[in-house]
Amino acid sequence: MANTKVLFETSLGNIVIELDDGNAPNTAKNFADYVRSGFYDGTIFHRVIPGFVVQGGGMTSGMKEKRGTESIRNEATNGLKNLRGSLSMARTSDPHSATSQFFINLVDNVMLDHKAPTGAGWGYAVFGKVVEGMETVDAMAALPTGSAGMHGDVPKTDITVTKATIV
Repeated sequence: MANTKVLFETSLGNIVIELDDGNAPNTAKNFADYVRSGFYDGTIFHRVIPGFVVQGGGMTSGMKEKRGTESIRNEATNGLKNLRGSLSMARTSDPHSATSQFFINLVDNVMLDHKAPTGAGWGYAVFGKVVEGMETVDAMAALPTGSAGMHGDVPKTDITVTKATIV
């Protein structure tokens, strides 16, 4: 069975992501369910840290939080690595708190990989990778950022997901 692919149409260009349905089944399904429901349409990439990650999936313009559904179990034990172009779930300090927010690694971020089933060692679950449009992701990292309220690393110009679809 082929892996699920998702097209993100953004204000900077398109990104195609291939989910790893086999190694991260629950996380991939969670993400695909958000895509199918239209949840990501109109959200922004709200955190951009050059040389690290771009993050989206939980804010709309003006840094208004969009609440996701119930959190999912962290699948960071699946052996997938936080390499350049990989897609991972964002979360709080609780390893099992991921809902809708995700990030794309701009570089190899081995410090985000699973090391142990403890708080600090859990890591961040990789569940897909960019297969087209990494130049769009790199363009995001080149934009100026600043603060917006209590949030840092916020692009000064919105990077909007106009539409996300399963392809």
